[in-house]
Amino acid sequence: MSPVTTPMPFVLLIFLTLPFLSHTAPQASICRTSCGNIPINYPFGIDEGCGSPYYKNILVCSESSKLELRTPSGRYPVKSISYSDPHILLTDPFMWNCLDGDAFRVTRPFSLDTSTHLSLSPQNDYLFFNCSEQNVIIEPKPVFCERFPERCDSSCDSSSYLCRHLPECASALRTSSCCSYYPKATESLRLMLKYCATYTSVYWRNTGENQPDDQVPEYGIRVDFDIPVTTRCLQCQDTSKGGGTCGFDTKTHNFMCLCNRGNVTTYCKDHSFSQHRRNGVLAGTISGVTVAGAFGVGAGIWYMKKVRAKAPVTCGVQSNENRLF
Repeated sequence: MSPVTTPMPFVLLIFLTLPFLSHTAPQASICRTSCGNIPINYPFGIDEGCGSPYYKNILVCSESSKLELRTPSGRYPVKSISYSDPHILLTDPFMWNCLDGDAFRVTRPFSLDTSTHLSLSPQNDYLFFNCSEQNVIIEPKPVFCERFPERCDSSCDSSSYLCRHLPECASALRTSSCCSYYPKATESLRLMLKYCATYTSVYWRNTGENQPDDQVPEYGIRVDFDIPVTTRCLQCQDTSKGGGTCGFDTKTHNFMCLCNRGNVTTYCKDHSFSQHRRNGVLAGTISGVTVAGAFGVGAGIWYMKKVRAKAPVTCGVQSNENRLF
């Protein structure tokens, strides 16, 4: 007895409609607003299409809710983000710390992708240890700069306040030398590390106190960022206009206002909302998915009608004629 065929309407319908059903959630619902205890606000985002496209994919939130900044030189833990005084504080596990003392570890130069509107803060100071005096100009800066003003910026200051008062561990170095130098480019930092054993970064944290106690040195890297503000973003965030989230189309990078009901190009309470509504999880991708989903549903219904009348029962037997894969 030859095997008989069976229709596959229900399985086919599920496979064809899954893409359609999975792309109906508003994008605003998947824009996370924190990673651990660190708030994630505009211009940043840790989900596709959230925040400003200038900072796309530079912040990564791990499964353990640890936030990291992605740069050309690696991924670095984020200590905090300030939006009132726009900057990110990072830690670099490869940099020298108080526990190292005179036992220097292999390090690597920190670098930034300048196309992302990030910049190293001038509030950072860099300390270099055990540099070669044959290759690096190590001099007390005030005296050296008076004698050689044209070479002042290229010298590493051996009389640095921070070298003489290392934060949190003033006596950590016993046999090693220290000097302070601010590299103006990543290549300058690489060159310094070629002739120095290691380095560390110290930033000056604002305390809000009166001078001279208004700043204190702490280990870490301060990275400044710009907040690109546009009229459309301000309108989108305006609570009287719906209180949306500023985002962007993942394909074109054009502005999108992410709302609970869907994504629009203006603001959530716009009266013409229905004319440019986007119900996709990923902005800019829903139109094709919606059409494909609708076509899939129609095709499934058509196939069911066509085969229902002549489809015999197969008692669960799968043959070469009715197998799906």
